[in-house]
Amino acid sequence: MSAETEARPPAPAAGAPPRGGPFAFVGAFTGFYPAQASEFAHLDPVTRFLYAARSVILVISAQSALMAGLLAITDRRFEVVPFVLVFVGFLVLHAVSNLSNDYFGYRRGHDTDDSPRRRYTLHPIASGAVTPRLLAGGLVVLGVVAAAIAVYFVALRGWPAVWLAVIGAVLLYAYDAAPRALKELGLGEIAAFVVWGPLMIGGGYFVITGHWSGVAFAVSVPPGLGVMSILVGKHVDQREFDTGQSQRTLPVLLGERGARAFNQVSVVAMYGVTALLVGLGDLSPFTLLIVVAAPRALHALRVMARPAPAAAPAGYVGWPLWYHRVCLVHNRAFGWLFIAGLVVGAVFPHLRFG
Repeated sequence: MSAETEARPPAPAAGAPPRGGPFAFVGAFTGFYPAQASEFAHLDPVTRFLYAARSVILVISAQSALMAGLLAITDRRFEVVPFVLVFVGFLVLHAVSNLSNDYFGYRRGHDTDDSPRRRYTLHPIASGAVTPRLLAGGLVVLGVVAAAIAVYFVALRGWPAVWLAVIGAVLLYAYDAAPRALKELGLGEIAAFVVWGPLMIGGGYFVITGHWSGVAFAVSVPPGLGVMSILVGKHVDQREFDTGQSQRTLPVLLGERGARAFNQVSVVAMYGVTALLVGLGDLSPFTLLIVVAAPRALHALRVMARPAPAAAPAGYVGWPLWYHRVCLVHNRAFGWLFIAGLVVGAVFPHLRFG
């Protein structure tokens, strides 16, 4: 099916104006994806685009930006304008990545009718919920914003910012747009760790402050592992389908049991590395607030210890994603608690072990 012949989203009922505005935008960032194209009928183009960009997942990029900013505050090197641009830039690039993932997955024939991607939520392009024109226009706007932010940081921070931008652009392209994409080579999950951990937090710290910090890179490891666990969980959920599509994701290479064990180790390591950094004095002891997320971590570990059910439990949203969901719920809680610990640690920067 060509872009020109894709269905357009259904029109709102007569007399019902498109629903949009701040509350609708917030819903796109906080709610799960609509499952039917008809659910887009009363949404304005901006809100439809936000849902298409899977804005509910952008929280992990917001968390990485906040972590980089809080580390800068702790070191008393925080600069407001660079932080704001880092925050906006991370969200923009993540949205571009989500849209690119859907675009290339659809164009290459991976997102078929029976694919997990088409089953757990609406595919914006295949369903026609977002027209090619709206998608292209939105991507142009996001691309201009991202380029402008990159130019600002190159002018502000010089060549190191150039290399950070180049690495980010290469990983964004290589993940799903390259002829042999990273996610087809068992490297997509590792790329997610690098991007949402060292690149965003360690690199974000640099462009905010103008200084490199080994501690910032070390602190980026637990959050990076958390984001990687979400992607590994998702790829375990769709392992059988990916195998048939010659998509050699990490769970395809490791096998289902091996991938579930790998993800369990990743979740445990999030807490182990955090505790080690606290013990070394690199992180504030307040960061141990993450133990509040331990029940969700234990639940995720128990779920990953067993094969997924054959069918969705009653009332379950997002099937056939199973491991992805528990990892996402855990990581969201872990991330906010990690941030809360960094906030208190920034207020009392001298309270450290080691």
